[in-house]
Amino acid sequence: MRLTRHLLAGAAALAFAAPAAAAPLLASVFTDHAVLQRDKPIAVWGVAAPNAAVAIDLSGQGATAIADAQGRWSAHLPARAASAAPLTLTVKAGSETQTVSDLLIGDVWLCSGQSNMEYPLRRALQGEAEAASATDPQIRLLQTGRTSLPHPSDKLPAYAAWKTSSYDSANNFSAACWFMGREIKKTTGVPVGLIDATWGGSVIQDWISGPGLKALGNYDEGLSVLADYAQDPAKGMARWGAMLDRWAAKAEPHAAGWAKPDFDDRAWKTMPAEQFWETNPGLETFDGTIWLRATITLTKAQAAQGATLVLGPVDDIDTTFVNGRAVGSQEGWDAKRAYAIPAGVLKAGANVVAVRAIDAGGGGGAWGPAKDKGLKLADGAFVPLGASWRYKVSTNLSDTGLPPHAPWLGASGLSTLHNGMIAPLAPYGVKGFAWYQGEANVTEAPEYARLMPALIADWRRAFAAPDAPFLMVQLASFGPQVDKPGVSRWAELRDVQRRTVAADPTTGLASAVDIGSPYDIHPADKLQVGLRLAGLARKLAYGETALNPSGPAPVSAVRDGDDVVVTLDQPAVVYGSARPAGFELCDAPESCRFVDAVVEGAKVRLTVPAGYAAVKVRFAWADSPVLNLYGQNRLPATPFELVVK
Repeated sequence: MRLTRHLLAGAAALAFAAPAAAAPLLASVFTDHAVLQRDKPIAVWGVAAPNAAVAIDLSGQGATAIADAQGRWSAHLPARAASAAPLTLTVKAGSETQTVSDLLIGDVWLCSGQSNMEYPLRRALQGEAEAASATDPQIRLLQTGRTSLPHPSDKLPAYAAWKTSSYDSANNFSAACWFMGREIKKTTGVPVGLIDATWGGSVIQDWISGPGLKALGNYDEGLSVLADYAQDPAKGMARWGAMLDRWAAKAEPHAAGWAKPDFDDRAWKTMPAEQFWETNPGLETFDGTIWLRATITLTKAQAAQGATLVLGPVDDIDTTFVNGRAVGSQEGWDAKRAYAIPAGVLKAGANVVAVRAIDAGGGGGAWGPAKDKGLKLADGAFVPLGASWRYKVSTNLSDTGLPPHAPWLGASGLSTLHNGMIAPLAPYGVKGFAWYQGEANVTEAPEYARLMPALIADWRRAFAAPDAPFLMVQLASFGPQVDKPGVSRWAELRDVQRRTVAADPTTGLASAVDIGSPYDIHPADKLQVGLRLAGLARKLAYGETALNPSGPAPVSAVRDGDDVVVTLDQPAVVYGSARPAGFELCDAPESCRFVDAVVEGAKVRLTVPAGYAAVKVRFAWADSPVLNLYGQNRLPATPFELVVK
């Protein structure tokens, strides 16, 4: 898992590409083959000449609008019942006309998140066969593509257009979303439109609008830096570098002198200059901060020239120093670093290059060919860095938390994916939302508890859908299995997801914890994910109140004599054993032990060890828990933590 993947420049170019229509009176989300949301007024909008009169017609039903001084216009067409009869939408303004055809009326679902929602149908279990049978003229698909922007846009890339479901359109579409949509179409019989707006490795902060983040109260500086970057990239980068330095000063005070040229690093270990640090013994799973140092020897004539330090890519974040002077910071696991060296920094003799490298998941450090690392001098000469780094481990990410990401960077920024991929869609009519994300935020579960409700409210507001169901996938198992209780960041985030849904009856949780893998963060069984999401949709969006689409969830935990009794929201069954596995009691925040448990219908009775002060109960509290407790619907009980009353 990586938190960063793509740089802004290419994505921004896509965002400003011209819409496919010859006369772009309509917003770019309106193309041939679209599905319009049934049973509610149909929002339409676009751009015409300033102050122009605009006439809109949807196969006989019309509306009018007047463009404002900037040319923006919007209107609402009358609500329509579901229909598979193709419709035509025509917009006229002065001499300009735009028409989109083959439109259906049905239900539209927006699917979003990171790589497990992005995971394409062709890679799912039996994916090629599923894609080959994906032809359905009443299922329509729209992929937004990846676009990151420092400010909101009203345009999708030119290639982002609605398509009828077929092998060609479905094989690279979100598998979980497609399986959900197919099941919804099967059970409702109405046309279904699915929107795939996903970016692998993305943090939730990047999917919330700027105003939505600002309302949370602790993103003001990052949003201010983003605004500066939008106007002046150099100014924005300098401000972010200062934020990163302040974080490092708190996270690693012991490293205060490690950039200085006279620091004695002779006791440091060495690693090759051209590979990820995870290939080094002892660093196979290390995520955090490691310092790298190397020496470049220059003549007096070389030192007097202008120069650029080139390091190749650094995974994920670097701050680089030459002779103790900071020369630049950048984020992006595959972005090649090139820093201009200010005059007076280089000297004849030994010049020390020091890099504070921060990795947030997988890989790590300065990689790429060693021959490409060194100083490019103004006269064209190249002085290589050498074949190895001296290095020292500084801090672990689990101890420091995440550093401040460059707020403009796609996938790990603030609001940039909302700006480029969600804003161009709103306020298109939707039935609901499906969300599969959280792996990129597992180190900050308490903050996720604020961010997840904020995202739900933000999107409902943007799409003018205050009661639209919001369906969330609970994180699948991933990571080592353990034989004793301990800290689990994955379990902490799963519990935040559970509590978020428990607090809002218009949301639903589809557990995937039982279909994950300790060895693969991308489990291939997306059919079950899609079916579970569809089950939630059937209850929350389509009123099948008798349907129970979730596994057992906790209601309370109370002391009962020598026992603790956990009450669940439904009767539970145990598979493969007489007793459920994975129950713990804790007498302090991180002092827990496994305990025996017995299922009694919708209650689970836990035996409290003699003299043990049971203050909390946990279930399936591990990155990859072993689960044998299910509902009668064969859906897994959700992991949880509760205070014992």
